[in-house]
Amino acid sequence: MNDPAATANLSTGLSTASVSDALDSLGLPGSLHGIGALHQGQRTFGPVFTVTYEPVDEAGGTVGDFLDDVPAGAVILIDNAGRTDCTVWGGIMSQTAHERGIAGTVINGTCRDVAVAAGAGDPIWSVSRFMRTGKDRVRVAAVQIPVTIDGVLIRRGDILVADDDGAVVVPAARWDEVADIARRIDRVEDAIAEAVRAGATLAEARAQHGYHSLQTRKDPS
Repeated sequence: MNDPAATANLSTGLSTASVSDALDSLGLPGSLHGIGALHQGQRTFGPVFTVTYEPVDEAGGTVGDFLDDVPAGAVILIDNAGRTDCTVWGGIMSQTAHERGIAGTVINGTCRDVAVAAGAGDPIWSVSRFMRTGKDRVRVAAVQIPVTIDGVLIRRGDILVADDDGAVVVPAARWDEVADIARRIDRVEDAIAEAVRAGATLAEARAQHGYHSLQTRKDPS
């Protein structure tokens, strides 16, 4: 599941809401609280490339050279410990990421140059936006190591889905299972909407299609 081409066909029609509900039904965490879309109408899907930042010391350090190592189709996940006082992503990186076919960037922290990102078509999710540079404030500590954001353990190659509602991560080994449940949830919700259009009450439609048990935990994992 680490090959972007292999996962591309599995993303069709899956929203973060459906994926999150599927994770709930399996007792798995995955929703990244507090991280939202920089612009509405964005969507991305792909294997995660993790980047961890840390405060600089007297040795200094760089803030963005890791971008040369990110494969096309990957989603960059940057953990800057939720800091919003300095940015870890800007216009040059947005333009470079778009040119190289990177699927998107999700930041536990902040970004800047939002107009440039929008113009380049680079989809970004972040905690906030703020113009102050991260240079001489933070540096890249590591890439492709596990990170934990809001209690969610994220490893390289895990599958990230992001849209207008936020971002959610699924362990690579559980993706097929989660995706199947998410699709079933979508089918049930479509059926409920159709029943209401046909004249049923919401309560009747939900009861008929088992709506209230959709997210009930089914797996003790």
